[in-house]
Amino acid sequence: MTEPRIGIVIVTYDSADVLPGCLNSLVQGQRGVELAATVVVDNASVDNSVAVAEASRVTTVRMGRNAGYAAGFNAGVAVLDLDALDAVCVLNPDCRLRPGALAALADAVQRPGYGIAAPRLVNPDGTLQPTLRRMPAVHRAVVEAVVGGSRAGRFGELIKAPEPHATPGPAAWATGAALLMSVEALRTTGEWDESFLLYSEETDFILRAADQGWALWYEPAAVVEHLGAASGFSPALAGLIAVNKIRLFRRRRRLLATIAYALAVTAGEGVRALAGRPCSRAAFIALVRPSQRLTSLAGG
Repeated sequence: MTEPRIGIVIVTYDSADVLPGCLNSLVQGQRGVELAATVVVDNASVDNSVAVAEASRVTTVRMGRNAGYAAGFNAGVAVLDLDALDAVCVLNPDCRLRPGALAALADAVQRPGYGIAAPRLVNPDGTLQPTLRRMPAVHRAVVEAVVGGSRAGRFGELIKAPEPHATPGPAAWATGAALLMSVEALRTTGEWDESFLLYSEETDFILRAADQGWALWYEPAAVVEHLGAASGFSPALAGLIAVNKIRLFRRRRRLLATIAYALAVTAGEGVRALAGRPCSRAAFIALVRPSQRLTSLAGG
């Protein structure tokens, strides 16, 4: 039986400290597949990210500016020979593939009707990093506003319970730190939307793929260590996350539902801002003052 042919796209920005570990993990991660191409797309890093990539003898694309995650992924796909591949994996540079991860994901997208596969994400200590999400909905935004997103439990968008993360099966969407997409799903769905810059671009793609008949399969047998969740994110990026959540919701729901969703998200960030949380304060300001929204990334 012919092994699935996989291409990998890694999007970097000042990633020189984590990129070697990511690239080294491909040796074990590719067991059971043919790793046909690896592309590192650099979003104008000011560190040695490009030098690290070139020293590893992978294809390197220099964006010349920090164009965002979606733009970097699209640029990486553009240099791949999709006719010679079965699937493409997008990978954060702070991810580490565990042995056989790509093969397990490749098996998943060979299922009829499934064009995207998400792995089980774990922290460096091996503990679960919740990645599964429920569909965005007004009632979930209300619950998160009242009790907080991290404590919303089975009523919020983020699925934190360990049991669903131990069971393979279909999912609404999952974190985009590591995803495998069949070439057919990529071609029929189209490019990732670059207007999101960061956050929600993978959600948008997953939902658009589902519209085209390509569902997402969650495969816990594929394990990927993800370092980034432990480091958090800046207040400016928190604002971008909040704005993009509402933008994505507006694209798929009617006006009244979008207004209710936006009010719930804004109220939740406002309450947490009053509690002294800098990221929530930045998110609240971005939501109520469009002039303060992030429209370009550092180095962009």
